[in-house]
Amino acid sequence: MTKLSVNINKIATLRNSRGGNVPNLLKVARDIEEFGAQGITIHPRPDERHIRYQDARDLKNTVRTEYNIEGNPISSFVNLVLDVKPTQVTLVPDALDAITSNAGWDTHKHQSFLQEVIQEFQHHGIRTSIFIDTDLKLIEAAAKTGTDRIELYTEQFATQFKKGNKEAIQPYTEAAILAHELGLGINAGHDLSLDNIQFFKKNIPNLAEVSIGHALIAESLYLGLENVVNMYIHRLQS
Repeated sequence: MTKLSVNINKIATLRNSRGGNVPNLLKVARDIEEFGAQGITIHPRPDERHIRYQDARDLKNTVRTEYNIEGNPISSFVNLVLDVKPTQVTLVPDALDAITSNAGWDTHKHQSFLQEVIQEFQHHGIRTSIFIDTDLKLIEAAAKTGTDRIELYTEQFATQFKKGNKEAIQPYTEAAILAHELGLGINAGHDLSLDNIQFFKKNIPNLAEVSIGHALIAESLYLGLENVVNMYIHRLQS
């Protein structure tokens, strides 16, 4: 079964835009789990423009399903993750001023660095995942870092699918097949939506988890949060 992990960064963005605590991030996380999601994802950035480091700590005692923290493993992020000890940490090579994640790791260039931080997280019982493109050589190099999983960066698929190009799924299928052969678990995320998630799921073997935030929250403005969470779950199971 492919698990749905909901990224709640946009809830924090809405809260921060007005000050105060509306919407209540912790309540939204609890509600999303009650609606059926199997995980909560956050991506704290150093400027704390949406998720704050304190949010990450507060959510530790709130999340009852899988808790996934994404981010660039700079020292402050590493310390945060080791303090919180989530279910999973997803390593993303973000620039400090990036609006959103827009590239995967060069697992050749950064292999020794990734090996070091992955070993540290795993030593503390935290499952690791690497945000990565579909280049098969990068997948092979990712396996050498010792990571438990990879997260396929799906923006290119989503962009092409919207244009009607269903062949854009092929590199993702091939990457997933290779990753599984190498003993890696397979996650995916970025620009996945109600429009493309079912097709994506059907064409990616051994897909363990999808992390979806921006589209899911945007769709919920029209359709309702509980309804949208269950629509994703239905598409992932059908």
